[in-house]
Amino acid sequence: MRILHTMLRVGNLDRSIQFYTEMLGMKLLRRKDYPEGQFTLAFVGYGDESENTVLELTHNWDTDSYDLGSGYGHVALEVDDVYQAADEISRRGGKILRAAGPMNAGTTIIAFVEDPDGYPIELIGKK
Repeated sequence: MRILHTMLRVGNLDRSIQFYTEMLGMKLLRRKDYPEGQFTLAFVGYGDESENTVLELTHNWDTDSYDLGSGYGHVALEVDDVYQAADEISRRGGKILRAAGPMNAGTTIIAFVEDPDGYPIELIGKK
C-alpha cells in the first residue's frame, strides 16, 4: 500500500494551479472536467503519479470558497533550504504565515506559507 494523493477543495482552480506550480514548483500532471457533476479535478506534484504522492485539487463549479474547519492541519513539503524557499515565495507575492526558523521546542527548521484558499503549507528543511 501507498498514499496516492491528498484532495483539497479549491475555490478558483486556475489560481490554485498557478500557486502550486509557480510558487511551490510542482507540475500540473493532469486536469479533467466532469460536466455532469459540475466539477474539475487537477492533479499536481513533483513527479509522476505512479511513483509519487500528489495533490488532487477539486473545483466544484458552484463554490468559490470553503470553510477549512478546525480539524485540518497542513500539507508538508521538504525543501533544501527553508530560509531561501520562504524568501522566494514571499518575493513572488506568497503569504508567509510563520517565518523560517527552528520549530517550537526543537531544532528542525520550518516555515509556513498559505495557499490561495487558506490552506497552510509547511516547509521543512531536508535532514
